[in-house]
Amino acid sequence: MKKTVLITAALFAGSVTFAQTGEITSNRGENWLSQDGDWGLTFNANPLLNYAGNLFNGNTSNDIGGGLTFLSNDMVIRGKKLIDANTAYRGQVRIGFGSNKETVLVGDVTSTTTPQAQVDDVKKVGYMNIDLGAGLEKRVGSTRVVGVYGAMFNVGFGSGKTTYEYGNSLSATNTGHTNTFGQGAGVTEMKNGGTFHIGLNAFAGIEWFCAPKISLSGEYTWGLNMSSTGHTSTTVESWDAANNTTTSTSTDGGTKRNNFSIDTGVSGSAMLGINFYFQ
Repeated sequence: MKKTVLITAALFAGSVTFAQTGEITSNRGENWLSQDGDWGLTFNANPLLNYAGNLFNGNTSNDIGGGLTFLSNDMVIRGKKLIDANTAYRGQVRIGFGSNKETVLVGDVTSTTTPQAQVDDVKKVGYMNIDLGAGLEKRVGSTRVVGVYGAMFNVGFGSGKTTYEYGNSLSATNTGHTNTFGQGAGVTEMKNGGTFHIGLNAFAGIEWFCAPKISLSGEYTWGLNMSSTGHTSTTVESWDAANNTTTSTSTDGGTKRNNFSIDTGVSGSAMLGINFYFQ
């Protein structure tokens, strides 16, 4: 029994050792903690935690619960650069552009052939989302549990637009566009209200290094956040029989929103992440 205990202790000591400098190394000489010059990437930990829960009980709808809020925008890339053992620059970025096009064949109203010739009605959807952030992180501790604190500034904006093109032009014999996509009579363009947000937040939390250069983190944030969303705009094309021409009118709608808060995090909850460090 005594021999077994000694062997177990020796194996543990060989797998994780504390150097005289306070560093923690594995039996391969790998440093568990992040170091001066390391780069880091941070991912949302929620999918990993949910997968672990599903794996153990066969459920496909596990969630860690409503008491925690996770990194709020999964499409933002988050990273850091350690400039010394106790200090890191943080950054986040999303530069997103996208488009989608749908084409539907409809009858050509000027066609005199049988079968009737066809033309294209086209729907185009486009969007843009930008999110940029920068901050400073301070790190405390030389064990596998490291305290972190600092401040982060971020700014973002976005927009979206849908346009409709009709194969049949308006005329005295075709006074109304087809409602091919359910967009409404004669709609040629729908603009979403532009969005803008800005935030300045302090954060504090911990990182637990569960493997060499890999850590789980939990943080609280507190600070100032402001956001705004503008009115939507809809443009409609119609036939003006009195002047024998087409007319185009634009109207604003929807709800314009402005938000301001000085509060703790998102809904006052923590944020969980998983961090990978490398040089």
